[in-house]
Amino acid sequence: MGNGDGLKKIGVLFGMENTFPGALVERINSMELDGIRAEFVTVGGVELGKPCPYAVIVDRVSHDMPFYRAYLKNAVLSGTQVINNPFWWSADDKFFNYALAEKLGVAVPRTVLLPHKELPPEIHAKSVRNLEFPLDWCGIFDHVKFPAFLKPHDGGGWRDVFYVNNEAEFFAAYDQTRDLCMMLQAAVDFKEYFRCFVVGQEEVRIMAYDPRRPHESRYVLEPQVYPKGLLARVEKDALTLCRALGYDLNSVEFAVKDGVLYAIDFMNPAPDTDRYSVGEESFAWIVDTVAKLAVKKVKLAGEPLKEFRWAGFLGGAKTAGKKAVKK
Repeated sequence: MGNGDGLKKIGVLFGMENTFPGALVERINSMELDGIRAEFVTVGGVELGKPCPYAVIVDRVSHDMPFYRAYLKNAVLSGTQVINNPFWWSADDKFFNYALAEKLGVAVPRTVLLPHKELPPEIHAKSVRNLEFPLDWCGIFDHVKFPAFLKPHDGGGWRDVFYVNNEAEFFAAYDQTRDLCMMLQAAVDFKEYFRCFVVGQEEVRIMAYDPRRPHESRYVLEPQVYPKGLLARVEKDALTLCRALGYDLNSVEFAVKDGVLYAIDFMNPAPDTDRYSVGEESFAWIVDTVAKLAVKKVKLAGEPLKEFRWAGFLGGAKTAGKKAVKK
Protein backbone atom coordinates (compact mmCIF):
# COMPACT_ATOMS: atom_id res chain seq x y z
CA MET A 1 0.00 0.00 0.00
CA GLY A 2 3.00 2.32 0.32
CA ASN A 3 6.76 2.57 0.51
CA GLY A 4 7.21 1.72 4.17
CA ASP A 5 7.12 5.28 5.59
CA GLY A 6 3.35 5.65 5.59
CA LEU A 7 3.12 7.09 2.09
CA LYS A 8 0.00 6.04 0.16
CA LYS A 9 0.54 5.86 -3.59
CA ILE A 10 -2.05 6.36 -6.33
CA GLY A 11 -0.92 4.74 -9.57
CA VAL A 12 -2.15 5.51 -13.09
CA LEU A 13 -1.97 2.60 -15.54
CA PHE A 14 -2.37 3.74 -19.15
CA GLY A 15 -1.57 3.03 -22.77
CA MET A 16 -1.38 5.31 -25.81
CA GLU A 17 -3.28 8.31 -24.40
CA ASN A 18 -1.20 11.38 -23.66
CA THR A 19 -3.22 14.19 -22.04
CA PHE A 20 -5.26 12.60 -19.24
CA PRO A 21 -2.75 10.42 -17.30
CA GLY A 22 -0.21 13.18 -16.76
CA ALA A 23 -2.86 15.75 -15.91
CA LEU A 24 -4.41 13.37 -13.37
CA VAL A 25 -1.09 12.73 -11.63
CA GLU A 26 -0.35 16.46 -11.60
CA ARG A 27 -3.80 17.32 -10.21
CA ILE A 28 -3.60 14.80 -7.35
CA ASN A 29 -0.11 15.93 -6.37
CA SER A 30 -1.16 19.57 -6.54
CA MET A 31 -3.58 18.89 -3.67
CA GLU A 32 -0.51 18.49 -1.43
CA LEU A 33 -2.22 15.91 0.75
CA ASP A 34 -0.16 14.51 3.60
CA GLY A 35 0.92 10.95 2.93
CA ILE A 36 -0.55 10.70 -0.59
CA ARG A 37 1.35 10.84 -3.89
CA ALA A 38 0.34 9.99 -7.44
CA GLU A 39 2.61 8.51 -10.11
CA PHE A 40 2.55 6.36 -13.21
CA VAL A 41 2.40 2.63 -12.41
CA THR A 42 5.59 0.63 -12.85
CA VAL A 43 5.19 -3.16 -13.00
CA GLY A 44 7.42 -6.04 -14.03
CA GLY A 45 7.16 -9.69 -13.06
CA VAL A 46 4.33 -10.10 -10.56
CA GLU A 47 5.00 -12.32 -7.58
CA LEU A 48 1.97 -14.39 -6.57
CA GLY A 49 0.13 -12.91 -3.62
CA LYS A 50 2.70 -10.18 -2.97
CA PRO A 51 1.05 -6.95 -1.76
CA CYS A 52 0.77 -4.24 -4.38
CA PRO A 53 2.68 -1.01 -3.59
CA TYR A 54 -0.26 1.13 -4.72
CA ALA A 55 -3.22 1.97 -2.49
CA VAL A 56 -5.24 2.94 -5.57
CA ILE A 57 -4.77 2.26 -9.29
CA VAL A 58 -6.67 4.12 -11.99
CA ASP A 59 -6.86 1.60 -14.85
CA ARG A 60 -6.98 2.98 -18.37
CA VAL A 61 -5.62 0.09 -20.44
CA SER A 62 -6.08 -3.42 -19.01
CA HIS A 63 -8.91 -4.13 -21.49
CA ASP A 64 -6.21 -4.23 -24.17
CA MET A 65 -3.53 -6.17 -22.27
CA PRO A 66 -4.28 -9.42 -20.38
CA PHE A 67 -1.06 -9.13 -18.33
CA TYR A 68 -2.29 -5.87 -16.82
CA ARG A 69 -5.71 -7.34 -16.09
CA ALA A 70 -4.17 -10.29 -14.22
CA TYR A 71 -1.87 -7.90 -12.34
CA LEU A 72 -4.84 -5.79 -11.23
CA LYS A 73 -6.83 -8.78 -10.01
CA ASN A 74 -3.87 -9.84 -7.90
CA ALA A 75 -3.59 -6.28 -6.57
CA VAL A 76 -7.28 -6.21 -5.56
CA LEU A 77 -6.77 -9.37 -3.50
CA SER A 78 -4.15 -7.55 -1.42
CA GLY A 79 -6.40 -4.56 -0.80
CA THR A 80 -5.61 -2.18 -3.65
CA GLN A 81 -8.60 -0.16 -4.81
CA VAL A 82 -8.81 -0.36 -8.61
CA ILE A 83 -10.87 2.03 -10.73
CA ASN A 84 -12.65 0.14 -12.32
CA ASN A 85 -13.02 -3.21 -10.58
CA PRO A 86 -11.16 -5.69 -12.84
CA PHE A 87 -13.23 -8.70 -11.77
CA TRP A 88 -16.49 -7.19 -12.99
CA TRP A 89 -14.93 -5.60 -16.06
CA SER A 90 -13.64 -9.06 -17.08
CA ALA A 91 -17.16 -10.48 -17.04
CA ASP A 92 -19.16 -7.59 -18.50
CA ASP A 93 -20.36 -7.32 -22.09
CA LYS A 94 -22.64 -4.95 -23.97
CA PHE A 95 -25.41 -7.42 -24.74
CA PHE A 96 -25.74 -8.20 -21.02
CA ASN A 97 -25.78 -4.47 -20.31
CA TYR A 98 -28.70 -3.94 -22.67
CA ALA A 99 -30.64 -6.75 -21.01
CA LEU A 100 -29.90 -5.28 -17.58
CA ALA A 101 -30.94 -1.80 -18.69
CA GLU A 102 -34.29 -3.11 -19.86
CA LYS A 103 -34.86 -4.74 -16.46
CA LEU A 104 -34.01 -1.43 -14.78
CA GLY A 105 -36.58 0.44 -16.86
CA VAL A 106 -34.04 2.21 -19.08
CA ALA A 107 -35.08 2.17 -22.75
CA VAL A 108 -32.74 0.46 -25.23
CA PRO A 109 -33.07 -0.12 -29.00
CA ARG A 110 -34.32 -3.51 -30.26
CA THR A 111 -31.29 -5.81 -30.20
CA VAL A 112 -30.47 -9.39 -31.23
CA LEU A 113 -27.26 -11.29 -30.39
CA LEU A 114 -25.83 -13.20 -33.36
CA PRO A 115 -23.52 -16.23 -33.58
CA HIS A 116 -20.01 -15.78 -34.97
CA LYS A 117 -19.84 -15.59 -38.75
CA GLU A 118 -16.62 -17.65 -38.59
CA LEU A 119 -15.86 -20.11 -35.80
CA PRO A 120 -13.35 -18.87 -33.21
CA PRO A 121 -9.85 -20.38 -33.55
CA GLU A 122 -9.58 -24.07 -32.62
CA ILE A 123 -13.36 -24.48 -32.40
CA HIS A 124 -14.54 -27.47 -34.44
CA ALA A 125 -17.89 -27.58 -36.21
CA LYS A 126 -18.96 -30.39 -33.88
CA SER A 127 -18.61 -27.97 -30.95
CA VAL A 128 -21.47 -25.83 -32.23
CA ARG A 129 -24.10 -28.49 -32.87
CA ASN A 130 -26.46 -26.64 -30.53
CA LEU A 131 -26.60 -23.66 -32.88
CA GLU A 132 -29.71 -23.29 -35.01
CA PHE A 133 -28.92 -23.57 -38.71
CA PRO A 134 -29.90 -21.80 -40.79
CA LEU A 135 -30.77 -18.87 -38.58
CA ASP A 136 -34.24 -17.38 -38.79
CA TRP A 137 -32.99 -14.28 -40.57
CA CYS A 138 -36.49 -13.17 -41.51
CA GLY A 139 -37.56 -13.26 -37.88
CA ILE A 140 -34.41 -11.37 -36.79
CA PHE A 141 -34.88 -8.65 -39.41
CA ASP A 142 -38.60 -8.33 -38.67
CA HIS A 143 -37.82 -7.78 -35.00
CA VAL A 144 -34.93 -5.33 -35.30
CA LYS A 145 -35.95 -3.62 -38.57
CA PHE A 146 -33.72 -1.50 -40.79
CA PRO A 147 -31.78 0.74 -40.68
CA ALA A 148 -29.67 -0.90 -38.00
CA PHE A 149 -26.18 -1.15 -36.58
CA LEU A 150 -24.15 -4.35 -36.67
CA LYS A 151 -21.61 -4.11 -33.87
CA PRO A 152 -19.52 -6.32 -31.54
CA HIS A 153 -21.17 -7.50 -28.34
CA ASP A 154 -17.97 -6.59 -26.51
CA GLY A 155 -16.11 -3.82 -28.28
CA GLY A 156 -15.33 -0.12 -28.26
CA GLY A 157 -13.95 2.82 -30.16
CA TRP A 158 -16.45 2.27 -33.00
CA ARG A 159 -14.29 -0.59 -34.29
CA ASP A 160 -16.09 -3.13 -36.52
CA VAL A 161 -19.34 -1.15 -36.40
CA PHE A 162 -21.47 -1.16 -39.57
CA TYR A 163 -24.55 0.89 -40.44
CA VAL A 164 -26.82 -1.22 -42.64
CA ASN A 165 -29.97 -0.17 -44.51
CA ASN A 166 -31.20 -3.53 -45.77
CA GLU A 167 -30.57 -7.26 -45.87
CA ALA A 168 -27.96 -7.06 -48.65
CA GLU A 169 -25.91 -4.49 -46.73
CA PHE A 170 -26.27 -6.57 -43.57
CA PHE A 171 -24.88 -9.74 -45.13
CA ALA A 172 -22.04 -7.83 -46.80
CA ALA A 173 -21.09 -6.41 -43.40
CA TYR A 174 -21.62 -9.69 -41.53
CA ASP A 175 -19.18 -11.37 -43.91
CA GLN A 176 -16.50 -8.96 -42.68
CA THR A 177 -16.90 -9.69 -38.97
CA ARG A 178 -14.52 -12.66 -38.86
CA ASP A 179 -14.94 -14.57 -35.58
CA LEU A 180 -16.39 -11.65 -33.61
CA CYS A 181 -19.63 -12.14 -31.72
CA MET A 182 -21.95 -9.45 -33.07
CA MET A 183 -25.26 -7.77 -32.29
CA LEU A 184 -27.81 -6.32 -34.67
CA GLN A 185 -29.42 -3.25 -33.13
CA ALA A 186 -32.09 -0.90 -34.44
CA ALA A 187 -30.74 2.51 -35.38
CA VAL A 188 -32.27 5.47 -33.57
CA ASP A 189 -32.92 8.48 -35.80
CA PHE A 190 -32.18 10.83 -32.94
CA LYS A 191 -32.89 14.52 -32.43
CA GLU A 192 -30.61 14.89 -29.39
CA TYR A 193 -27.60 12.79 -28.42
CA PHE A 194 -25.52 12.86 -25.24
CA ARG A 195 -22.34 11.37 -23.90
CA CYS A 196 -22.02 11.54 -20.11
CA PHE A 197 -19.08 11.10 -17.80
CA VAL A 198 -20.17 9.29 -14.62
CA VAL A 199 -17.65 9.30 -11.75
CA GLY A 200 -17.97 7.59 -8.38
CA GLN A 201 -21.55 6.62 -9.19
CA GLU A 202 -22.47 10.13 -8.02
CA GLU A 203 -21.08 12.84 -10.30
CA VAL A 204 -22.39 13.27 -13.85
CA ARG A 205 -21.24 15.58 -16.63
CA ILE A 206 -23.61 15.67 -19.59
CA MET A 207 -22.01 16.55 -22.94
CA ALA A 208 -23.73 17.16 -26.25
CA TYR A 209 -22.36 14.65 -28.76
CA ASP A 210 -23.04 13.77 -32.39
CA PRO A 211 -21.72 10.40 -33.63
CA ARG A 212 -22.64 11.40 -37.20
CA ARG A 213 -19.86 13.99 -37.25
CA PRO A 214 -16.19 13.27 -38.01
CA HIS A 215 -14.54 11.68 -34.98
CA GLU A 216 -12.50 14.75 -34.05
CA SER A 217 -15.56 17.03 -33.87
CA ARG A 218 -18.22 14.79 -32.32
CA TYR A 219 -18.33 16.68 -29.02
CA VAL A 220 -20.70 19.58 -29.66
CA LEU A 221 -19.14 22.59 -27.96
CA GLU A 222 -21.75 25.14 -29.03
CA PRO A 223 -24.48 26.01 -26.47
CA GLN A 224 -27.62 23.85 -26.77
CA VAL A 225 -31.25 24.22 -25.68
CA TYR A 226 -33.19 21.11 -24.62
CA PRO A 227 -36.79 20.28 -23.66
CA LYS A 228 -37.61 20.78 -19.99
CA GLY A 229 -36.73 17.80 -17.84
CA LEU A 230 -34.62 16.02 -20.48
CA LEU A 231 -31.24 16.57 -18.81
CA ALA A 232 -32.63 15.43 -15.46
CA ARG A 233 -33.77 12.19 -17.09
CA VAL A 234 -30.33 11.74 -18.68
CA GLU A 235 -28.72 12.15 -15.27
CA LYS A 236 -31.12 9.72 -13.60
CA ASP A 237 -30.68 6.96 -16.19
CA ALA A 238 -26.89 7.39 -16.32
CA LEU A 239 -26.65 6.96 -12.55
CA THR A 240 -29.06 4.02 -12.58
CA LEU A 241 -26.93 2.15 -15.12
CA CYS A 242 -23.55 2.83 -13.53
CA ARG A 243 -24.74 1.98 -10.02
CA ALA A 244 -26.23 -1.31 -11.20
CA LEU A 245 -23.03 -2.19 -13.08
CA GLY A 246 -20.75 -1.06 -10.26
CA TYR A 247 -18.55 1.19 -12.40
CA ASP A 248 -16.84 4.12 -10.68
CA LEU A 249 -15.72 5.61 -13.99
CA ASN A 250 -17.76 5.23 -17.15
CA SER A 251 -19.22 7.11 -20.08
CA VAL A 252 -22.85 6.61 -21.04
CA GLU A 253 -24.39 7.55 -24.39
CA PHE A 254 -28.06 8.33 -24.99
CA ALA A 255 -30.07 9.06 -28.13
CA VAL A 256 -33.44 10.81 -28.02
CA LYS A 257 -36.22 10.11 -30.52
CA ASP A 258 -39.85 11.21 -30.17
CA GLY A 259 -39.22 12.07 -26.53
CA VAL A 260 -37.86 8.61 -25.67
CA LEU A 261 -34.37 8.44 -24.15
CA TYR A 262 -32.52 5.36 -25.43
CA ALA A 263 -29.32 4.10 -23.77
CA ILE A 264 -26.97 3.37 -26.68
CA ASP A 265 -23.57 2.63 -25.17
CA PHE A 266 -22.68 2.36 -21.50
CA MET A 267 -19.77 -0.06 -21.21
CA ASN A 268 -16.87 2.40 -21.39
CA PRO A 269 -14.90 1.92 -18.15
CA ALA A 270 -11.87 3.62 -19.77
CA PRO A 271 -13.76 6.42 -21.51
CA ASP A 272 -12.28 8.93 -23.91
CA THR A 273 -10.91 11.76 -21.77
CA ASP A 274 -8.58 13.37 -24.28
CA ARG A 275 -8.26 17.12 -23.87
CA TYR A 276 -8.42 17.76 -27.61
CA SER A 277 -11.61 15.77 -28.20
CA VAL A 278 -13.74 16.54 -25.13
CA GLY A 279 -12.74 20.21 -24.90
CA GLU A 280 -10.97 22.16 -22.17
CA GLU A 281 -13.96 22.56 -19.85
CA SER A 282 -14.93 18.89 -19.80
CA PHE A 283 -11.28 17.86 -19.60
CA ALA A 284 -10.72 19.99 -16.50
CA TRP A 285 -13.89 18.53 -14.96
CA ILE A 286 -12.97 14.88 -15.55
CA VAL A 287 -9.39 15.33 -14.31
CA ASP A 288 -10.51 17.05 -11.11
CA THR A 289 -13.40 14.66 -10.41
CA VAL A 290 -11.38 11.48 -10.97
CA ALA A 291 -8.55 12.92 -8.85
CA LYS A 292 -10.96 13.46 -5.95
CA LEU A 293 -12.40 9.95 -6.38
CA ALA A 294 -8.91 8.39 -6.33
CA VAL A 295 -8.04 10.26 -3.14
CA LYS A 296 -11.33 9.13 -1.58
CA LYS A 297 -10.51 5.52 -2.51
CA VAL A 298 -7.20 5.72 -0.61
CA LYS A 299 -9.17 5.56 2.63
CA LEU A 300 -10.62 2.18 1.57
CA ALA A 301 -7.28 0.62 0.66
CA GLY A 302 -6.19 -2.42 2.64
CA GLU A 303 -9.71 -3.80 2.98
CA PRO A 304 -10.23 -6.56 0.37
CA LEU A 305 -13.58 -6.65 -1.37
CA LYS A 306 -16.11 -8.73 0.50
CA GLU A 307 -17.36 -10.44 -2.64
CA PHE A 308 -15.76 -11.06 -6.02
CA ARG A 309 -18.75 -12.74 -7.60
CA TRP A 310 -20.92 -10.81 -10.04
CA ALA A 311 -24.12 -10.94 -7.98
CA GLY A 312 -22.71 -8.34 -5.61
CA PHE A 313 -22.71 -5.76 -8.40
CA LEU A 314 -26.22 -6.41 -9.64
CA GLY A 315 -28.31 -5.42 -6.63
CA GLY A 316 -31.04 -2.83 -6.77
CA ALA A 317 -29.85 0.42 -8.29
CA LYS A 318 -30.18 3.60 -6.26
CA THR A 319 -31.64 6.52 -8.11
CA ALA A 320 -30.67 9.44 -5.88
CA GLY A 321 -27.47 11.27 -6.64
CA LYS A 322 -25.76 14.61 -6.78
CA LYS A 323 -26.90 17.15 -9.29
CA ALA A 324 -25.36 16.63 -12.71
CA VAL A 325 -23.00 19.15 -14.21
CA LYS A 326 -24.59 20.07 -17.52
CA LYS A 327 -22.96 21.42 -20.62
